[in-house]
Amino acid sequence: MIEKIVLASGNAGKLREFSQLFSDWDIAVVPQSDFDVPEADETGLSFIENALIKARHASRISGLPALADDSGLAVDALDGAPGIYSARYAGAGATDADNNARLLEALADVPDARRGASFHCALAFVRRHDDPVPLVCSARWSGRILHQPAGEQGFGYDPLFYVEEQGCSSAQLPREVKNRISHRARAVQQFAALWREHMDREHVRDGGGLG
Repeated sequence: MIEKIVLASGNAGKLREFSQLFSDWDIAVVPQSDFDVPEADETGLSFIENALIKARHASRISGLPALADDSGLAVDALDGAPGIYSARYAGAGATDADNNARLLEALADVPDARRGASFHCALAFVRRHDDPVPLVCSARWSGRILHQPAGEQGFGYDPLFYVEEQGCSSAQLPREVKNRISHRARAVQQFAALWREHMDREHVRDGGGLG
């Protein structure tokens, strides 16, 4: 039975989110830093591939089941860029402001009608590093890119991501709203359903926990 899961991230917000997700099952979620897990070399060509790479990497070093996510922004007019390179769109060590500035520069002459974009989040869970049947899911959040930043909340490209149904940028949304409708929120909701289904099957099969 699983009692502890390592989160392939050092993000405190993600740790809180996933700890709540697993609280009903009395499973502890701990950051990979507790096991001195270095950052994985993200060599995948998609969000799901990179999430799997990070999960397997954390599981291999920690010896525990692992959960990882990979997320980013895809802009239609840029053929899906920055995509999996969202965090380093303006180069290694780039800040959020650097990445936003580069995105605005790339879209300088693009009209509103062609500024469609979507945030993506992929989640991957492995019971061991060589798990042949990982749990994976992904979600997207559609919007468009503004011509200048708006709002002070959130991080990354949030100030440039306009959410049509809310009439404001992601960075202007109340936290509780964003945490309900964002790409990561939707992916977590999907994962919660997959996890419960998997747990139910395991209980039926052997009467115990997830093995």
